[in-house]
Amino acid sequence: MMEHALLEKPGEQTGASDDMRLYFLDHGGNRVLSATSDGGGFEVLVDACCAGPDSIAIDTARGHLYWTNMGVPSRNDGFIMRCDLDGGDLTTIVPPSLTHTPKQLFIEPRGGHLYWCDREGMRVMRCRLDGSSLETLVQTGYGAHQQADARNWCVGLALDAEREQIYWTQKGATKSNTGSILRAPLNPRRKSVSPASRNDIETLFDHLPEPVDLELDAATMTLYWTDRGAPPFGNTLNRSRLQQRGETGLHADVLLGGFNEAIGLSVHPYRNFAYVSDLGGTIRRVSLDGSDTRVVLRDAGNLTGIVAV
Repeated sequence: MMEHALLEKPGEQTGASDDMRLYFLDHGGNRVLSATSDGGGFEVLVDACCAGPDSIAIDTARGHLYWTNMGVPSRNDGFIMRCDLDGGDLTTIVPPSLTHTPKQLFIEPRGGHLYWCDREGMRVMRCRLDGSSLETLVQTGYGAHQQADARNWCVGLALDAEREQIYWTQKGATKSNTGSILRAPLNPRRKSVSPASRNDIETLFDHLPEPVDLELDAATMTLYWTDRGAPPFGNTLNRSRLQQRGETGLHADVLLGGFNEAIGLSVHPYRNFAYVSDLGGTIRRVSLDGSDTRVVLRDAGNLTGIVAV
């Protein structure tokens, strides 16, 4: 069971100001974009080689951006690309047909791996940064019948590298309140277990409106996620402190609502704020206690993934 609470909605201001650079995706325009965190310095980094870009991650040590491309879901032609921070040196990392509809992407630089969810593929996947050693960690369904059930669709992903745990969302049908957030050991306890028959998966939340992207603050064991479902608990940014489990289960707070299909999320606990992008084309900076929100950009496209550095 889960308790879900609405925090008091803050007043919205315009013109967030700090020293970060944002990298984000325009799903409808098939573009990789960038801007400063006050909304200035807008750049188009990539406007080719994209097909439904969805999630973006940055490898700061190597100076690379990685992003997923959903392709056309019925064609099983999703892929993952990489470029330099200025948009140069475009490289295909995972080519079409090896992942069906890749969604949220996570880079684990110490281990040298990419992790992502594959929506219509109904799985959680991993490969090396160069695309080698591709493998499936979790498989939630097979075949057209199970693929038609959106409760099996894996979308958002977060990784706790120290505790060797993965978190992911299964979003459910549109505005259906059948979404869930799950957790499992990064590697099965028994090596002989297949990705489809794991018995070590824990459901943290269920009956969510439509959860999308995840981020975990591993230092405080606080989980954040966007939800594009129906209000009041959908079209929101949410938070749960995973170590504070009560008698009725975990508690979740809505930090901010009123998004236009909330998707992308970039959380910065040490600065006490997060950036959230939505399909309506707005990027907001939201304080992690829910006390303040500022609009960074409006009408920037059909925005999906975002990362700030």
